[in-house]
Amino acid sequence: MRASPPHELAAWRRLAKLAEPRTGSRPSHVPNSLRLGPLLVDYSKQGIDKPVAGALADLAAQSGLESAIAALFSGDPVNRTEDRAALHTSLRAHDCPDEVRRERDRFLDVAERVRSGEYRGYTAKAIDTVVAIGIGGSQLGPELVVDALARSSGTAPEIRFLANVDGTAATSALAGLDPATTLVILISKSFTTLEMRVNAAAARSWFLERTCEANALARHFLAVTANEDAAAEFGVAGEHRFRMWDWVGGRFSLWSAAGLPIAIALGRDGFESLLAGARQVDDHFRSTPFERNIPVLLALLQVWNTNFHGAASHALLVYDNRLKLLPDHLQQLEMESNGKSVRNDGQPTETHTAPIVWGGEETNGQHAFHQLLHQGTRAFSADLIACVDPGHDLEAHHDWLLANCLAQSEAMLLGREGEATAPHRRVKGGNPTTTILLDELDARSLGALLALYEHKVFCLGTLWQINPFDQWGVELGKELAGPIHGELIEGSQRGGNPATAELIEAIKRARNARP
Repeated sequence: MRASPPHELAAWRRLAKLAEPRTGSRPSHVPNSLRLGPLLVDYSKQGIDKPVAGALADLAAQSGLESAIAALFSGDPVNRTEDRAALHTSLRAHDCPDEVRRERDRFLDVAERVRSGEYRGYTAKAIDTVVAIGIGGSQLGPELVVDALARSSGTAPEIRFLANVDGTAATSALAGLDPATTLVILISKSFTTLEMRVNAAAARSWFLERTCEANALARHFLAVTANEDAAAEFGVAGEHRFRMWDWVGGRFSLWSAAGLPIAIALGRDGFESLLAGARQVDDHFRSTPFERNIPVLLALLQVWNTNFHGAASHALLVYDNRLKLLPDHLQQLEMESNGKSVRNDGQPTETHTAPIVWGGEETNGQHAFHQLLHQGTRAFSADLIACVDPGHDLEAHHDWLLANCLAQSEAMLLGREGEATAPHRRVKGGNPTTTILLDELDARSLGALLALYEHKVFCLGTLWQINPFDQWGVELGKELAGPIHGELIEGSQRGGNPATAELIEAIKRARNARP
């Protein structure tokens, strides 16, 4: 029997009633926080009263969330449109499959050898720079973790990331490097991703032009992929090819061999701590009742704000310079996962799904986009993320950073109004926020934080009845790019959109006019 659409569930209809404008005072905001290992998640400023909390819990139950969580961990094909499991949690489980453990041991062994200098290039010199080439899930998560934690990880090689197909990015990534001491890691599940292919070819040409040693290529290029044949054809040796399984989605893959750059930056112990932090959240997610289950609560709050209060965007406000890339990673995790308009049954959703996720490093953002947050006309929700222990000894800086974090969430909630307040100084307030405090920023706490958001995304997919593990919308632009590329370089006529055709002609005219 076909499941009822979300908006037809009794709990959804009750929430719609509870969200109707009411006269009188706002709901009281009482302390409401939960601890999960190294994380404290405070949602006191969400304005949730008991009737709303009860209706949200009922929504989770009526949406079949309990059975969905069981299906996720048991390896059922929860990725329905591709008939695949989504078993990224098994990559960090204590009882992970033997093949996962063997592959982890292989890439962690290579990482330790690179870190220690035991791994040598073709001239017997140690590796001093690693260039990781991948895009999307093959780059965003690993780069975030490396950027956040590598500066305190000791004397590991420098790690550079190359994602964009823009030649400026490739030039910058390879600038000043010695091929004899450079290791290139190609990360692509399919090994056909355009950006990876073009950048990998550029890196190979760069290497061969400077070494004139075709036989040395195998020593300096590694690959993480599900397409070993393509990696072998490129020239990657068998012992330097690491497996990615079809049940690991790209944006959930940093826990696999796609995390090889992380392992090189942090070492075996650091990578294992990252897994341990995520595993603690997995255990919590599987076994904790919904009223105290933090990923479930974050998802329910997002539904409440997005679907019942018109919050079309969700801001990630990061009060730690080391986490400045977190919004980039979570943008992909949330919007590529849940940016869908068709339910699992093939019918239109009829309700909004993922909000626009964006954000930045604070307090920089306070002097840029916070004006819109406080006095703009759009509804939004926000997460504010900070660390209690700063990891440095500039205590005055950190006290001010934390003070600003707490002040901004309070201002977003309370605003500034009153008859005595001049109109242009009034701030409406009433904007819901959650504050997440990490005890300190280390591999374990970061692993927990990332897993927390992964499970929130899965819960949202279940509540909206959409598939968070496919991304068919991404394919259309890729399909169109091929023929356009042919027209740009070969002059072939594809008979496409007239506006695009005119732009192609303008590019050709400009090129022909160059001296």
